[in-house]
Amino acid sequence: MRLTLISYGSVDLIFNDRSQFPSFYRTVPNEISEMNGIVQMLEHFGWKWVGILVSDDEVGHRASEVLKKLMIKIGGCAAFLDFIPHQNSLFKNWRENMLLKIDKTTAYVIVIFLNSLYIESVVDLFSTRRFPKKVWIVSSFFMGITEFRFQEIKYTFNGTLTLALHEGVIPGFKDFLYKVNPNRYPDDDFLAIIWQHLFHCSITNGNKHNSSALGGIKRNPACTGNESLENIDLSFYDVLDFRISYRVYTAVYALAHAVHDMYISQNAYSLSGQISILMKKRFQPWQLNTFVSRVHFTPSSGVEMFFDSKGDPPARFDIMKWFFFPNERFVKFKVGSFDPSAPVGEQLQLSKSINLWSPYYTEKPLSVCSESCVTGYRKAKREAQADCCYDCVRCSEGEISNTTDASSCLQCPGDQWSNENRNGCIPKDLEFISFGGTLGSFLTSIALILSLTTAAVLVIFIKYSDTPIVKANNWNISCILLLSIMLSFLCTLLFIGHPTRMSCLLRQSLFGIVFTVAVSSVLAKTITVVIAFNATKPRSKLKSWIGTRVSSSVVLLCSSGEIGICTFWMIHSPPFPDTDTTTATGKIILLCNESSVALFFCAVGYMGVLALFSFLVAFLAKDFPDSFNEAKNITFSMLLFCSVWVSFVPAYLSTKGSKTVALEIFAILVSGASLLGCIFIPKCYIILVRSELNTRQIVIRK
Repeated sequence: MRLTLISYGSVDLIFNDRSQFPSFYRTVPNEISEMNGIVQMLEHFGWKWVGILVSDDEVGHRASEVLKKLMIKIGGCAAFLDFIPHQNSLFKNWRENMLLKIDKTTAYVIVIFLNSLYIESVVDLFSTRRFPKKVWIVSSFFMGITEFRFQEIKYTFNGTLTLALHEGVIPGFKDFLYKVNPNRYPDDDFLAIIWQHLFHCSITNGNKHNSSALGGIKRNPACTGNESLENIDLSFYDVLDFRISYRVYTAVYALAHAVHDMYISQNAYSLSGQISILMKKRFQPWQLNTFVSRVHFTPSSGVEMFFDSKGDPPARFDIMKWFFFPNERFVKFKVGSFDPSAPVGEQLQLSKSINLWSPYYTEKPLSVCSESCVTGYRKAKREAQADCCYDCVRCSEGEISNTTDASSCLQCPGDQWSNENRNGCIPKDLEFISFGGTLGSFLTSIALILSLTTAAVLVIFIKYSDTPIVKANNWNISCILLLSIMLSFLCTLLFIGHPTRMSCLLRQSLFGIVFTVAVSSVLAKTITVVIAFNATKPRSKLKSWIGTRVSSSVVLLCSSGEIGICTFWMIHSPPFPDTDTTTATGKIILLCNESSVALFFCAVGYMGVLALFSFLVAFLAKDFPDSFNEAKNITFSMLLFCSVWVSFVPAYLSTKGSKTVALEIFAILVSGASLLGCIFIPKCYIILVRSELNTRQIVIRK
C-alpha cells in the first residue's frame, strides 16, 4: 500500500523519479530551481569567473555538475571547484589549502551550495580568516548560519546574497503566535524549552521543563506566565517571514483540497455522521494520490498552487541580502525575486536602489577571467586554460563582429568591406581608370597628344606627297601606317572609363586589328625595300613586283588573320564587364573579363609574330645602300616594339585589376610611339627643317 506524502522541506532530485516515488509531492522547489536562480544572478551581473564550493556528498557533487553546465551556457566557468568535507582529521589541512586558494584567486565572486549538515564545516572554514573583498552567493542553507555562530563569519559574509523560499501569507498566524504560551499548551515540551531560552526564566511545573533540560544551564527566575512573544524580536529567529511555515500551511491545504475533491467525486450521504464511514468503505489510501496530483488552488497569498508531473510546486524564490552589525544583530533585505515560470528575460527581478554586491565595494566588481571583447574583436581561447579565459583578437580585413564577446568574425558580403573599427560592413570603393583620375587623365593626355602628333605627321606626308623623300618610302603604305598608329593611340581611350558591354567588346578586338594593320604596314614597307633593292640587279624578275600592289596585298593578307581571330573571339567567347572583389583591399575593381585568355593571347601572339618577322626582314635589309635607309629605322622601331610586347606578357600575367589595364595602355602607347618616332620623325625633320636635302638629286646621290 502506497501512502501519499507531501513534503515541506525536501529538495532532493531523486524524488522527481515518478517510477520510484509516484505518490511523493512537495511544497518547496527542487534544488535545480535554486541553482538556476543563482546562475541567473551571475549572468545578470556579468560575473563569469566564479569560485564554487559544494559539500562533499551527493548533493554537492550533483550541484557541481549542474552549476558548471549552467555557467557554460552563459559563457562562464569555474575559477576553482572544491568539495567541503565533513569535520575529520583531514579537514584542517584541507582548510588551510582552501583558504590560500580563496586568497589568491582572481575571482571576486564565490558560490556556496550545500545542505545544512555542512554548516559547521563552513563556519570552521571561515572563522579564522577574513575575506571582505569577495561577493558571496549562497544557497538557502545560509539562513541556518544566523542561528549558529554567525558572529564568527559575519565579517566575511557581510552583504551575502542568498535565495530563500518565497515568503507567503498565513492569515491570523501572527496573532496566534503572539498568544502562544506554556500555560495554554502545558504538554508541549518543545515550547517549554524555547520559552525558557527566549525569556531566560524557568518553568517550575516539575523538573520536566526546567532549565536543566537545556544541559545544566544555571537556574533562572521562574516564568510568570505573562510573557508574550510580542515583546521578543522574532526576526532574529526567522519566524515572522513565514517561509518554511508557509510550506507547511500549503501542504496541509493541498491535502485538504485533495480530500475534499475525493469526497465530492462520490455520491455521499448528506448526513455528516455518515461521511467518514462512507469514505472508509469506498476509498483506499492509495486512491488519494490521483486527487493530490490534480490539486489546483489559490491560497491567501494570491500565488497559484499546484503540482507538476514530477510532483513539484511552482518555483518562486526571494533574493535576500544579509547585513551583520557589531552589536550582534543582523538585518536581511529582500532585494529581488526569481520566478522560473515568468517569461524569459523577466524571471529575475532585482532592486535598483540598493548596492547588491557587497558593502565593501562602491562599484560592482568585475569577476571575469578575461574582459569582454568589444565589437570588432573575437575571442581566442588561451591554451590549457578555462573556456572563459581568452584573448581578444581583432577581426581580419573584410570581417566584422557587431556583438561583444563574439566567438568568431563574420565575413562581409562580396560588395562590402569592414570599416575601420571592424564592427560594420560598408560598401567597397569602385576602382577603375577614370578619365577624371590622375592616372586616367595622364594616359588620356598622352594618347591625345600622340594622336594629334600622328595626325600632324599624316598631314605633312599628304602635303609633301610629291617630294622625293616621301615618294621613295612608299607614300600609300606610309599613310596607312600613320592612320593605323593614330587609331591605335585613340583605341586606348576605350580602356579608360567605366567598363561597359560595348567598350569591353571593342577594346581588345579593335586594338588588335588596328595594331595588326600597323605592323602589317611596317612589314609591307620592309618587303618593299627588299624588292626595290633586288629589282635593281640585272635580269631581276622582281621588277614587275615594284609598286603598291604588293604592299597593299601584304597589308590585306596579314590583317585578315587578326580579323579572323578577333571575329571568332567575339562570337565564341566575347569579353564582358566584370568585377574583382578579392585583389584590392576594400575595393571593387571594375574590369573587362576577356572571357577567353587563350584567344586574347592568340590575338596578341599573332601580332607579335608579324612584328618579329618584320624585325628580321628589316634587320637583314639594314645594310642596303643609303638610298633605302628606311630599313635601318624600321629595324630600330621593331626592336623597341618587340621589346615592349615581350615584356608585356609576363607583366600582364603578374598584375591584377586596374594595373593590368594601365600596363596594356602603356604598351600600346610606347610601341606606337616607337613606330612613329623611329620611322617618321627623321623624315619630318628633313621635310620641315632640312628641305635642301629633300631633292631628287640628293636622294639619288645618296
